[in-house]
Amino acid sequence: MTAWMDDYASVMMKSAPTPLALLTRGEGCYVWSEDGTRYLDFLAGIAVNSLGHAHPVVVAAISEQAARIAHISNLFASPQQIALAQRLVRLAGAENGRVFFGNSGAEAIEAAIKLARRHKQHGTIIALENSFHGRTTGSVSLTGKPALREDFEPLLPNVLHIPSTVEALQSALESHDVAALVVEPIKGEAGVIELPEGYLKAARELTTTHGALLIIDEIQTGAGRTGSWFAFQQHGIQPDAIAVAKGIGGGVPIGALVTFGMASDLFAKGQHGSTFGGNPLATGTADAVLTYIEDAALVDNAAARGEQLRAAITGLPLVAEVRGRGLLLGVGLSAPVANEVAAVCLEAGLIVNAANDSTIRLAPPLIVGDTEIAEFLSIFTTALTTAAQEAHA
Repeated sequence: MTAWMDDYASVMMKSAPTPLALLTRGEGCYVWSEDGTRYLDFLAGIAVNSLGHAHPVVVAAISEQAARIAHISNLFASPQQIALAQRLVRLAGAENGRVFFGNSGAEAIEAAIKLARRHKQHGTIIALENSFHGRTTGSVSLTGKPALREDFEPLLPNVLHIPSTVEALQSALESHDVAALVVEPIKGEAGVIELPEGYLKAARELTTTHGALLIIDEIQTGAGRTGSWFAFQQHGIQPDAIAVAKGIGGGVPIGALVTFGMASDLFAKGQHGSTFGGNPLATGTADAVLTYIEDAALVDNAAARGEQLRAAITGLPLVAEVRGRGLLLGVGLSAPVANEVAAVCLEAGLIVNAANDSTIRLAPPLIVGDTEIAEFLSIFTTALTTAAQEAHA
């Protein structure tokens, strides 16, 4: 164990996983560790670093805003806050839309929970089995992974987890007074699992019929990652609210709840807030990030590069399927060796994520191009070939 690992283990909370390396700098799609090792980053801070590392747009936005004013509290407004809210409303196509700013995806989900309670205070909130919405008390209550909830129960009451089928949703809506359905369009932490064909369209119709809100968790899928600004836009529906975070800030901590239509009138003055939420530093940077994504057509790049990766990965050793959309892909393996594959990749200078025993998750920066994809394929193919040989040894 190196000195930094000893130091880390002595001061960091035991809830943190063992770090894979000590990273000290980054540029574009690459990061470097303290010993000088270069890694191709195909995880982007778990779908956060939309523009990669140390992008000039992000550096300039942070530097210029910090030199001007960084924080003002929620007692005041800033041009940056208003501009970002207007941009999010426009990009989401949110008619009569409004925005609440927090500091993370989990905070966006917390705001969504309170929105649902404002809609029907004692109503049931439905979430899906094997979903992930965060680790705060409220967001983990919605998370459909019992292992993440059990040690902290009792959690929020009136939360129901159901299978990801239209039949289960219809039954739950008919048997409960439902305040909201909270759903990921693609279950990222579960291994990049898409919902069944037609699920979101049916969910929109059913929630409307039963007077429930449809709240979509776009924390991992938003900001252009799936080949559209938000994944719900690929399903021809309009939700009542979306939770966003991760990629909208390009590395700066920020989260938001964007409401649509009548849901924009549910919160009254003083019913929710955040001291740091919407500060000029975070909102100014996020607005700069989204502006660049828009101007540089990186949403289209995500769609095109995603198809390029899908085609190249399909047929490689151990690859059973490729799931997901755009630059959020799950490589389903035919053997439970994802951790071994990820470890071999890291040793060879490539960062990917084993979402579970049989899935490698890919979420490279939206700026990824031919050079990075070629390097990825070289390392990834070798890692899969090595794992396949060991599996059959």
